Amino acid sequence: MFVKSRLITALAASAAVALMSSTALAQRQPPPTPEQRIDRLERQVQQVQRQVFPKGRPADTAGFADDPAASQSSVVTLDQRLDSLEKQMADLIRQSEENGNRLRSLEAGIGQFKNDQDQRIAALEQRMNEAATAAPVQAPETAPVVTTPAKPKPTPSKAPPKKTAEAQVPADGGPAVETAAASDPGEDAYTAAFHMWEAGQYDQAIGSLKSFASAYPKHRRISYANNLIGRAQLDKGDARAAAETLLANYRTNPAGERAADSLYYLGQALMKLGQAGQACKAYAEMDAVYGARIRPDLKKLETEGKAQAQCS
Repeated sequence: MFVKSRLITALAASAAVALMSSTALAQRQPPPTPEQRIDRLERQVQQVQRQVFPKGRPADTAGFADDPAASQSSVVTLDQRLDSLEKQMADLIRQSEENGNRLRSLEAGIGQFKNDQDQRIAALEQRMNEAATAAPVQAPETAPVVTTPAKPKPTPSKAPPKKTAEAQVPADGGPAVETAAASDPGEDAYTAAFHMWEAGQYDQAIGSLKSFASAYPKHRRISYANNLIGRAQLDKGDARAAAETLLANYRTNPAGERAADSLYYLGQALMKLGQAGQACKAYAEMDAVYGARIRPDLKKLETEGKAQAQCS
């Protein structure tokens, strides 16, 4: 009994010493890190899996109720969803490229349109500045002749026309200064249009003069007619059309009897358009080409036009 009591006492003392040693060891060692704890848990799970599945390792998701093992249908569904996403991405890329191409085409079209407009404006300006081109010498001015039917009792002219005469037609409807021996239909047509212009019927006069020019392109009054078209356009307030008509009359027929007049009225049209510098160039061209052959009445009008444009 005494021996047994001593044995129990010794075992208790050994246990106390061992407990104290383990407590001291635990106090000396730091607590495990989260990585160490995860590694220990993975080893424990692998041990359990080897015991539960002795014939092989199961799927990674096996054994979890809320994350079942992948099936064939789920794999197919995932593949289809991936294919759909890839197709949508390809469509987006294609649409982006098409939109980029459309945008580049629009930019190119706008650039081309701007270039065309610049070229047209430059061409118009060049046409206005090409008055310095060489021109044949104009024939001496001669008084225009209008053919009118002979009347039983002709009466002399009482007063000159109100405007600068394009043809020497008496104001009272009497015979002209010179009467041709035979009637000239072209002369009669021009005279009728001239009277329309003189009466302020500008649209009717323009139409009649254009018909005359189309019917009698080689008539001696063709320079008169084209010049009078420009004057009628200027009188009705269409300065731009007048400038184009007058410039065309000068350039296509510089030896015409009213080519110099067209240059003067071209300057007047340019003044209406606010282009005093271009008007001065038209007057300078008029002096350079026709010089002393300019009629006195036209020369006086040109001098007044230069003063108005402040030409140097």
